[in-house]
Amino acid sequence: MGMGNAPVIILREGTKREKGKDAQFNNIAAAMAISDAVRSSLGPRGMDKMLVDSVGDVVITNDGVTILKEMDVQHPAAKMLVEVAKTQDAEVGDGTTTSVILAGEFLKKARDLIDANVHPTIIAKGYRMANEKAQEVLKAKSMKVALEDTETLKLIAQTAMISKQVNSCKEEFSDLVVDAVRTVVDKDKDGNYTIDLKNIQTVKKEGASMENSYIVKGLIIDKEPVQTSMPKFVKDAKIALIDAAFEVKKTEIDAKIQISDPNMLSQFVAEEENMLREMVAKVKASGANVVFCQKGIDDLAQHFLAKEGIYACRRVKKSDMERLGRSTGANIVNKISEITADDLGYAETVELKKVEDEDMTFITGVKEPKTVSVLVRGGTKHVADEVERSLVDAWSVVRVAIEDGMMVTGGGSTAMEIAMQLRDYAASVGGREQIAIEAYASAMESIPRTLAENAGLDPIDILIEMRKQHKGGNIYAGLNPYTGKVEDMKALNVIEPYRIGKQAINSATDAAVMILRIDDVIASKASPMPQVGEGGMPPGME
Repeated sequence: MGMGNAPVIILREGTKREKGKDAQFNNIAAAMAISDAVRSSLGPRGMDKMLVDSVGDVVITNDGVTILKEMDVQHPAAKMLVEVAKTQDAEVGDGTTTSVILAGEFLKKARDLIDANVHPTIIAKGYRMANEKAQEVLKAKSMKVALEDTETLKLIAQTAMISKQVNSCKEEFSDLVVDAVRTVVDKDKDGNYTIDLKNIQTVKKEGASMENSYIVKGLIIDKEPVQTSMPKFVKDAKIALIDAAFEVKKTEIDAKIQISDPNMLSQFVAEEENMLREMVAKVKASGANVVFCQKGIDDLAQHFLAKEGIYACRRVKKSDMERLGRSTGANIVNKISEITADDLGYAETVELKKVEDEDMTFITGVKEPKTVSVLVRGGTKHVADEVERSLVDAWSVVRVAIEDGMMVTGGGSTAMEIAMQLRDYAASVGGREQIAIEAYASAMESIPRTLAENAGLDPIDILIEMRKQHKGGNIYAGLNPYTGKVEDMKALNVIEPYRIGKQAINSATDAAVMILRIDDVIASKASPMPQVGEGGMPPGME
């Protein structure tokens, strides 16, 4: 008996499905659109983007990951490229634009190969081989850099800042960045350098030009003393960190106190006062003359603290408390009654300073200067935000340069050297994979090409000149966008950490291969929820 021609419905109504080349080309187009969005912000002559969110907040930046985070990306393949930028940012802190441009370019070249009937898995295999070879070339081309070599580290910081708004005063900022990072360097048990950038704190204040930014060996706490009669300056500060309230504890359960005669009332009030006086006496007895409290301080307790000449701040952020503990050597105490002299930290000075119209507490001359604060200034809020982003990028690259102890030249020179060596390597590989390796090599050249385009130069002339110089043995030949010529990047001191290239090439290849291997996209439509009170079932459930 025949089954008839009844259609078999597997997917929910409204589900969209793309198969084969349609799916691949669609995904590649979406990824390329993301790559093109950040392309014009690469390099010293790159432009900035203005992003306005749904609330109307404005961000002006040329930092790849910030641009992509602020964009509301919907397409699933495009989201993968946003992930590439986020990974690059988390691992290295810079090179986010580079990684996204590479991923987009790998896919663009792959599209042409798919068009010519090369199977995506062959392209993926070729790309994997090319990635391994590229990493070898990158490692062979890298140079050593040491923690003691502050001049080289400053040059690395300057290279990271050259494409940012702070370019005009990059020398002053590079001193600040290297000083900050070297202060927070630690060693692990194997003797390797480790740097936790959480120990560098930034405090932003608009109102002055960015050259007025400066570093404080110690901490800046965005708080003022709770009472005006407290001292404004404390020398030889003994610091108590208290994670408890200077208040009389309320009972956990609802309790009533019945007072039958007026004397009892005054006794009750006096007892509360005594409890607060005792708390302050405990702190004073420990020898503390500065108190940072994570919770509240009762008005009466404020009065007693001021009378004892103690500098006290309340509602200090938990992260600031932890930084204070690390740098002053103080223990965070949870019970005021148990505070002792051993729990106190030390700083040479604790001082109240006015920055613009706001009072802040500056703690300097700490026992273990393993934390630093940077006061970031900018003419407007948007400038201060962008200066902060630039500094974070700069100390991230200095951090990875110190941790890895390796660097490479910039200006597109490394990408060009990798492309040249990959072309030679492709010829030695049999089979169709060599076509994919050649495509990968061409994609690597998108970095110098984009640098040239953004500088208003002819990319073809620049690429030809670069290839010529690399063939002639100058492996450091890269583009100088200011002169428009191909020059030796090592002599120009355009250097960046080895990890930027390593991570960018790796994650761009992974993302490209993952997107290439997709040949079917099934997107289900969100089902509308039945309205309350309508009764009935969602469609298809009756």
